[in-house]
Amino acid sequence: MRIISFNANGIRSAATKGFFDWLDAQKADVVCLQETKSQEDQLSDPRFRPDGHHCFYRDASTKKGYSGVAIYARREPDEVRTSLGRPDFDEEGRYIEARFGNLSVVSFYIPSGSSGELRQGYKFEVMEWLRPILDQWLASGRDYVLCGDWNIVRSRLDIRNWTSNQKNSGCLPPERDWLNGLCADQAGEADAKSGRGWVDAYRVLHPEGQDYTWWSNRGAARANNVGWRIDYQFVTPSLRERLRGCSIYREQRFSDHAPFTVDYADAGK
Repeated sequence: MRIISFNANGIRSAATKGFFDWLDAQKADVVCLQETKSQEDQLSDPRFRPDGHHCFYRDASTKKGYSGVAIYARREPDEVRTSLGRPDFDEEGRYIEARFGNLSVVSFYIPSGSSGELRQGYKFEVMEWLRPILDQWLASGRDYVLCGDWNIVRSRLDIRNWTSNQKNSGCLPPERDWLNGLCADQAGEADAKSGRGWVDAYRVLHPEGQDYTWWSNRGAARANNVGWRIDYQFVTPSLRERLRGCSIYREQRFSDHAPFTVDYADAGK
C-alpha cells in the first residue's frame, strides 16, 4: 500500500507545474492533499479527478481560496468524514478522513501561527482540542494513518536553522513538546494512558535522517536546502511493522512543500 501526502499550496497551481503527471506515475493507493485553495466547482478539469481514483474534497467554507484538504483513493472508501465537531476548524477545510474497513486515512492541515499572535493563539487552542481526539483514535483499535502538514518540527534533526528559529511558530518549545508527547518512535515507548504512541513513519525508517519537506519561498532556501520537516505520516503502533520505505520528492517543484510517500506492507505480509 502506497500513501502520498502533499501540501499543494494551491492545487491548480501545482497542476500547472506537472504535479498530476508525476502523480500518475506513482501508482499511489491513497493521496492526501492539503491547501487545495480551491472550491470544488473550480476543479471541473478531469485532471482533478485522476483516472482510477475516487476523489473527495473538503473546501474552506468560511473563506474561498483558502486552506482545503482532499483524499484520492483507488479503492472506494466505506465512509468519508469531513467534520470533527469544531465549526471554526471544520469550516476552514482542515480535516478529511477516508475509512476502509478497519483502516482510517486522514488528511490534516494544522493551522500555522506564523502570521501573528492571534493565529498562534488559535493554533494552541486547536492543539489542546485535538489531543483527546487523537488519544481516542489511538485507543480505538482502528488502524490510523494521519497524513498532512502539521506546521511543527519535532527536533533539531527536522530543521536546518534550529537555534535561530526557537522563537518562531512551528519550532516553539510548547509546540514541539505537544507533538513529541503524542509520539513513540522507539518500540516500547508507547503509553496508551497518556496518549503517547503515534509512530512517525519517517523517523522510524530514518532514525537520524535530516530531510525536509518545506522551504520558504524567500531567498534561496530550497536551493540551499534550508528547510523544515513539517509534513508527516503518523500511524498507530499496529502499523509500525508494516512500514517498508519512504521518500521525499524534491526533483520537481510543485509547491513550497515536497510530496512525502510511504510504502506499507499489505496486511498479512
